[in-house]
Parts: sequence; structure tokens; C-alpha cells
Amino acid sequence: MKNFTLITVLLLVLTSCVGRKQIEKQLHSGNYDLAISNALKKLENNKDKKRKQSYILMLQDAYYKVVADDHTNLNHLTKDGNPELFETIYNTYLDLESRQTAIKRVLPLQIGGKTITLDFNDYSSQIVDYRAKVSEYKYDQATTLLQSSSSKYDYREAYSLLNTIEAINPNYRDVRSLMDDAHFKGTDFVLVTIENQTRQIIPQRLESDLLNFDTYGLNQFWTAYHASSDTHIDYDYAMQLQLQRINISPEHITERQLLRQKDIVDGWEYVLDTNGNVAKDSLGNDIIQDKIVNIKARFFEVNQLKSTQVIARVVYTDLKQNQILDNFNIDSEFVFENTFGTVRGDQRALNNGDLQLLRNRQIPFPNNEQMVYDTGEDLKYKLKDIINSYSFRG
Repeated sequence: MKNFTLITVLLLVLTSCVGRKQIEKQLHSGNYDLAISNALKKLENNKDKKRKQSYILMLQDAYYKVVADDHTNLNHLTKDGNPELFETIYNTYLDLESRQTAIKRVLPLQIGGKTITLDFNDYSSQIVDYRAKVSEYKYDQATTLLQSSSSKYDYREAYSLLNTIEAINPNYRDVRSLMDDAHFKGTDFVLVTIENQTRQIIPQRLESDLLNFDTYGLNQFWTAYHASSDTHIDYDYAMQLQLQRINISPEHITERQLLRQKDIVDGWEYVLDTNGNVAKDSLGNDIIQDKIVNIKARFFEVNQLKSTQVIARVVYTDLKQNQILDNFNIDSEFVFENTFGTVRGDQRALNNGDLQLLRNRQIPFPNNEQMVYDTGEDLKYKLKDIINSYSFRG
């Protein structure tokens, strides 16, 4: 027990040393914010312990050094006067503010019974000032793009600029309505149709399911798939699902006959001596033993099988250029299978697998329309995979 306690203490000391050395290394390499973050973690608990004083000193050292660096950078950036640098200045003030807030959570800090002080500043006016400057600058950039461009990529860039404004300055001017406009103009609209080339009737609900893109779980911000044409939209692309062939197998029923037999205990019987009389034990009692019998059964394993295959192709077309971009083949299948069992003879001869199949029953085969519809689930999955992986080249 003494050895275990000693090892535990040594591990704690080593862990503490490793943490201290890491922070010292971060300080010497100029990685001040990481050093502050790690020092704060060490000071979350038992901050007044003597062994924590070195972390307080390293925290203080890293804080003053990083603040000095930030102020030096701010002086250079503000003198430059380049509006491209407004966001960097704004983020630097945010860093100064958030760094102070993080340190305030562990205050007060003491070394040798004396409370140490850290110089904090109020950056709220600078943050408000540069938030307004960033917003105005990016707003001018975005509105210029929206007014002068016809490129979807420019509209997407405008959206990104507006989204930045919304994140730092919510509901600034008419940013939200401009974001809607930029998103609409930057979106690739795709009109989806299904062409039945199979010369067979396709279940209406299958077509409806395939065209119900709400159920696909698509996450494509800049691409919209429409199953029906909107007269207010000038579509960029078309995606046609060409159903080329449907193969439906006959209804197959196969039967396999298996002979099962085993020895089981079926009651008891008297033990006979060599003369054919009932044997007695040493107390004169009749001797009995288990009666072993061999039982047999014929087990019939019946399998029902029917399958459907739908062969299709997905064709993407550039409607503006009137040319085919890509096509993808899809081979989807649905298999109906049911296995059940029947028995003739002593059911006790069956194994566990046989008994499980014996609980199953024969069920009616689904009709062809249902089979084709059930194939649609696999078809839909593969179609979704194509849509998610496909990107339109600009």
C-alpha cells in the first residue's frame, strides 16, 4: 500500500511538471494564448495552493506579452487605414475582450498572501466602432456584387459577406432581405423528371415518392431540386431519371426435406437381471433406469422467393448550354423471401433452428406492383447518393 501511495504521488508530481514545462515552452515560443488557456485550466481548482503559484506567474507573463503584441499590431493596422483590415482590427479587439473575460473568472489570484493585479481595459467602444466599420464596408461590397454581377459565384460571395454582417451585427439595415436575394440568385435550380422507358406501368405512388425530395434529407445550400416547374424560375439544369427496364422474377417455392432423429429419455423402465427378473439393489428395492427411445421426424424447409430489378439511368443536362453533362447507371433490386417449416413425425426430434422455422407461416407473394414499389426504396437511396455526390461545374 505504501508503494502504491508513493507511485501515485510521483505520477502527480510528474504530471504537474509536464504541464508547467509545456506552458513554459509555449511562453518561450510566443504561443501566449495557448499558454494562458493551459494556465487557466491549472488554476480552475485549488488556485490558492502554493504549488499553483508558478502558473499564476506564467499567466501574468503571457497576458502582458500577448496584450502588448495585440496593441502593437493594432497601431500598425489602424495607421494603415485600409478598410480591408477593419475585420482584423475588430477581431483583435474581440480577442482582447474575451481574453480578459476568461482571466476574470479565476480572480482574485494571490502569491504569498498578496493579491496580484492585472491591468484590464474597456474595449467596448472600439468593438462597437469597428463592428460598424466592418458592417458598412462589407455591405458596400455585397451590394456592389448584387447590382453589377450576373455570376452565381459572385452572388454566393455577396451572400457570404452579408452572412458575416448578420453574424456580428444582426439585422443590420436590409441585410436579411439581401441575403434572401443573394441566395436565390446564387442557387443552381434543377428540374427533375421521370421518363418511363420500360413499356410497363409504374405505380403512381412510386413516382410520387421518387419525386418527393423532402424525404431525401438533402443538405445542399446552393442547389435546389424541383419536381414540378415554377414559372418564376429560370432553371439551370435538368435531371432526368430514365427507368429503362423492369425485371420481375416468377414466384419460386422450393422445398428441402430433412430427416431428423435423436435419442431421448421417455419415462423409465425396470432393470432386469440375467434371468429376466427385476434387479434389486442392496436394500431389496427394484432398480429402475431412464427409458431411452429413438425418435424420428421429417422436416420440410420451404422457401418462398420473388425478386424485382429496376434498371435506370440518371442524366444531368445543362439547360443553358443545351448539352448533357453526365449520366449515371442505377441497378436496384428488391427481394421478397420467406422461409418456413412443416413437420411429419415426432416434433421433439427437431433442432432449435427447425423449431424457429416451424413458427413461421407461408404468406402470400406480393403482387408485381407492390414489388416494383418496394424496389423504389433502394432506387431512392441510390438516387440520393448520386445527388449528394454530384456538383455542378461552373
